[in-house]
Amino acid sequence: MRRFALPAFAVVGVLLLSACSKDTNDGGRPVPVGGESGTTTSSTPSTAPSSAPATTTAPATTAKPTAPTAKQVIVQPGNFASNPAVQGLVTSYPLYFQALVSKDDTILKKRFPSFFYSDVSQGIQDAKRNGWIMKPPGSVVVVGASSTPDGTVAVRTCRSQTTQYWNPKARNWAVVTPKGSPEVIEMIKTGIGWMPYRLATSKGVNCASVRYPA
Repeated sequence: MRRFALPAFAVVGVLLLSACSKDTNDGGRPVPVGGESGTTTSSTPSTAPSSAPATTTAPATTAKPTAPTAKQVIVQPGNFASNPAVQGLVTSYPLYFQALVSKDDTILKKRFPSFFYSDVSQGIQDAKRNGWIMKPPGSVVVVGASSTPDGTVAVRTCRSQTTQYWNPKARNWAVVTPKGSPEVIEMIKTGIGWMPYRLATSKGVNCASVRYPA
């Protein structure tokens, strides 16, 4: 039995080794729920809340309403406002007037029937050549509308003196008509509505008693 007894110093050594092995990171410690050993979570936020007072947003200021753009030309349909051809003239005439003011007939070439473009284009070219000037505002009053044998509607109008060309060399209107001048435009129904088809003779149209809106 003596040969199995350990010396006293051997027993002490074994006890010391077992005590030291408990302090090493040998995987013997329990792993917390979450996975990694030795990590802890903190309830303290990573960045401290700002102590600066909250800024208040100033109320948005209401923008002033913009004034409506003044019309270059006023077309007054009068008693013929319910006529579809007259309605088409009221819609399309501002573009026609714009071409006269800018002396640019390409505006009409893109949007109007070819007959009307041909009729008006020559007048625009004459205005360019003679240096005539037309400035807004202008005004046109419808004084009649009647069907033609060609299937068009002849809309009779009176153009105010301010709707004519001004000749700066002669210092006079290119069309000298103190009470305005007659103009008859035949309207035709197209796929996009009633459009100016051609200029017709203005014989018999009296503009002497017409009052123009501009």
